[in-house]
Amino acid sequence: MNITELLQGEIGKTLISNITEKTGLDSKSASNVVSSSIPTLLNAIQNNASSEDGAAGLLGALTGGKHDGSILDNLSGFLGGGDFTDGSKILGHVLGGNQNQVQNALSQKTGVDSGIIAKILPMLAPIIMGYLSKQTQQNGVSNSSDLGGLLGGLLGGLGGGNTNANAGSSSMGGNILTSVLDQNNDGKLDMGDAMAAVTKKGGLGGLLGGLFGGKK
Repeated sequence: MNITELLQGEIGKTLISNITEKTGLDSKSASNVVSSSIPTLLNAIQNNASSEDGAAGLLGALTGGKHDGSILDNLSGFLGGGDFTDGSKILGHVLGGNQNQVQNALSQKTGVDSGIIAKILPMLAPIIMGYLSKQTQQNGVSNSSDLGGLLGGLLGGLGGGNTNANAGSSSMGGNILTSVLDQNNDGKLDMGDAMAAVTKKGGLGGLLGGLFGGKK
């Protein structure tokens, strides 16, 4: 099950319900923020894991027990607890000095105040890490090469190269998502691509805009 399918079920409903409760957003706006934020954060994680040291650090985090995927089994407890300090730490690591830039770009894309987005991202980060941990376990990922393949598959080519919009969306974007992310046409997916994808009208957020039934 890919992350799109995962979030279309009960986990997605629980997440959106809690976001609306904690931020005052309506469900459509909350859905738009989540569907734009998830691929942006995944791309940032992939960018961090592009070096040997980064990949080793991420693999250690995913297999060290802290991010073991159990968060997905008790999402209501995590969100209801209200302690998102771990999410803030994750964001600090994967986004670094780009965190405000990401928040502002997501605000521009979704029309939601950046201060509210700053509250939502720390909720999402541990969930994404939990999902990645489960995928790491299920796929027997044990080295940086395997990890690169996992992240690359999530963002750029599950299913061997879907070429239509619907197929691309159903597999976290497929090859279409790769082309959308590579906004600067340099053949690499990096933070600049992530930011451009978020801010480009009809770009990545539009491609995944239906993740929770939201409309653009």
